Amino acid sequence: MTRILLDQGLPRTTALHLKSNEWDVLHTGDIGLSKAKDLELLEYARLNKRIIITLDSDFHSYLAVSNAHAPSVIRVRIEGLKAREMSGLIDNVWTEIERAVKYGAMVTITEKSIRIHALPVSK
Repeated sequence: MTRILLDQGLPRTTALHLKSNEWDVLHTGDIGLSKAKDLELLEYARLNKRIIITLDSDFHSYLAVSNAHAPSVIRVRIEGLKAREMSGLIDNVWTEIERAVKYGAMVTITEKSIRIHALPVSK
């Protein structure tokens, strides 16, 4: 089963919507990590085999600079999505990105495209 960690910038109730569709999902605010630094969240996700979903571009930068193999990070570049819309977006794109994030990837989702870069960024 895919394990997800939702970053603080995402609506907390997104986790509830995804859980109702049988996703294994945590929100940083629900597990005491709402004030954690990005590097702490990356380490938590790596150790707990979770994929981070975020609005924050810094996660991709950290992964690229560190030449990391994990965790996968999905960056959503669509502002203002409510919880139901965010969970619907994740559900809709999942089949397209699932294989990549399973093996380590940085994914960027915009209104018009989905970009996938395998990890590590440079070999």
